[in-house]
Amino acid sequence: MIAAMPSAADTHPTLAIALVTETYPPEINGVAMTMSRLVGGLAARGHRIQVVRPRQVGELGEPAQADPQVRELVRPGLPIPGYSALRLGIPSTGVLLARWRAQRPDVVHVVTEGPLGCSALNAAEKLGIPVTSSYHTNFDDYTKHYRIGMLGGVVEGWLRRFHNRTSVTMVPSTDLVGRLERSGYRNCALWSRGVDLELFNPAHRDQGLRSSWGASPDDLVCLHVGRVAPEKDIAMALEAFRAIRAVLPRARMLVAGEGPSRPALQRAFPEVQFTGALPVADLARTYASADLFLFPSRSETFGNVLCEAMASGLPAVGFDYAAARMHGRDGANMLTVPFDQPDRFTPTALRLAGDPALRAALAAEGLATMQANAWSRVVDRFEELLWRSVRISRGSALEALCT
Repeated sequence: MIAAMPSAADTHPTLAIALVTETYPPEINGVAMTMSRLVGGLAARGHRIQVVRPRQVGELGEPAQADPQVRELVRPGLPIPGYSALRLGIPSTGVLLARWRAQRPDVVHVVTEGPLGCSALNAAEKLGIPVTSSYHTNFDDYTKHYRIGMLGGVVEGWLRRFHNRTSVTMVPSTDLVGRLERSGYRNCALWSRGVDLELFNPAHRDQGLRSSWGASPDDLVCLHVGRVAPEKDIAMALEAFRAIRAVLPRARMLVAGEGPSRPALQRAFPEVQFTGALPVADLARTYASADLFLFPSRSETFGNVLCEAMASGLPAVGFDYAAARMHGRDGANMLTVPFDQPDRFTPTALRLAGDPALRAALAAEGLATMQANAWSRVVDRFEELLWRSVRISRGSALEALCT
């Protein structure tokens, strides 16, 4: 793993960065929101960013350019089979070669491993532009949730080859760094995630919103946030809620998010309220207005939503890996469940649901934990890793000229 290095931001000019991603706002998901915040943070520091992404559903014309430091190159997109709300960019190597020959970026950062990301990697290699990447999704693990488990090894091999062509792969959690390195990934570097502490904040608690859910001030409201998809194991949270409701009949449960599993889950759990995808300000109010966060997923590379819940003063139950392992302390700021013991999720959720004093203590400590997890540190680390790649590339080019 690549260790932290002294920041180069004070000794170098700003960078021209091409950031290539298949998902970006107006889409609503963890990767899209992470990239949006990252781009905003980089632009605020004077970097020039070209965002290369697919055109999204319902998007007409060219996107508005709200920040003079940010430009978007939008390519045609196709729906992901079985998940039409998300798009893949079409292969675009020729277009990127032409654009980057005319206006060469200092570094290309590839966010996703789809056709657009592959095109960016091919174009950058031909032009000798340094390329970095980030690892956001366990696509090889997802295959078993979409009845194509026989392709898991093929997908894993593709991902490894893709990332090993880049100078560094930025990985969000320490346990995932270890897993990838054991699987043959080279040049992995920890690049964790931050949380917007002004947006996700207990001050946004809203009893009016709770009333719209049918909850009085004393009623327990459980919450799950995330993509409503098979790999998220949301049914585990909903079964835990049923056990909670058997003890606390006035308890409520919300699922905030959209995805292919929503219709089936709504039919199976009619007592649960599904909000669909929420605008970020409404999502922040929802976190702060709930009482217990149920996070059953075991397929995350990090799990931004757990940090958002903790920053919102919401006590949580989740599995001991990724964000929970990095930031969680069982019994201190959340309750964690061993990764290989899913049968313990419901009893753990029941314990927390029935103990208001423990919920209050975990919420206070979780909030304190997140105070050290601001987004500025995430941008610092990203800058540091980009500059490292640029310096190595420039040094190699100079050495080639001198030989």
